[in-house]
Amino acid sequence: MMSAIPDEFHLIAEKISAEIKAGNSVAALQSAAVGFPGQVVFSSSLGKEDQVLTEMIATAGLAQKIEIFSLDTGRLFEETQYLLNLTNKAYSLKIKVYFPEAGDVETLVREKGSYSFFDSVENRKECCFIRKVKPLKRALQNQKIWVTGIRAAQSTGRAEMLPVELDEDHNVLKIHPLFYFTDEELESYIQEHSVPVNELHKKNYPSIGCAPCTSPVKPGDDPRSGRWWWEQNTGRECGLHAAN
Repeated sequence: MMSAIPDEFHLIAEKISAEIKAGNSVAALQSAAVGFPGQVVFSSSLGKEDQVLTEMIATAGLAQKIEIFSLDTGRLFEETQYLLNLTNKAYSLKIKVYFPEAGDVETLVREKGSYSFFDSVENRKECCFIRKVKPLKRALQNQKIWVTGIRAAQSTGRAEMLPVELDEDHNVLKIHPLFYFTDEELESYIQEHSVPVNELHKKNYPSIGCAPCTSPVKPGDDPRSGRWWWEQNTGRECGLHAAN
């Protein structure tokens, strides 16, 4: 499984993978923090999984060892922005926020308008690249481990991933501490630990991204079917998790 992992990551990757498979997400986070001090970051989109991981990091005393950051695309829901503020207060955090380069956004809007992403998949991916992928590259610069809230149950594409992987684009070890959490286990943790979540979840938004690109879904539908809802068979991904 770890044959493609470089030597510098191999031992820690094996350890973290075993901890995730055993259902010990906090141990996996602790191992990451110890393995590469000061070079572990967690990207939070403030979704349910990310809120659970934020709670774990904060209550385990890892907030000074694992930097939590979020990407503000400039098109987020007001509810998402409010949740960021609420989360910082609830856990005494200062989540670092990365924004797209102003010049990139100005050029995009000037040349193609504010809603070019509706015109083609290529335009949508261009917008995602400017607002998400480029800021992510800045956030992951000089880091060794990237923590994410990916779960196998989120989509068929994500079910084919591994709990620990090498992200070759950024040359970081990518770990998913909640990878084997079921929907029921996730909800149970949220209730038991009073984890704050986005109010939009109550309005049938299981997966939340930028406001223009996210719609509510019908009960029983793929949780990510509301993302880029006007597209067909595009994988429902923005490019942050390129392996999907």
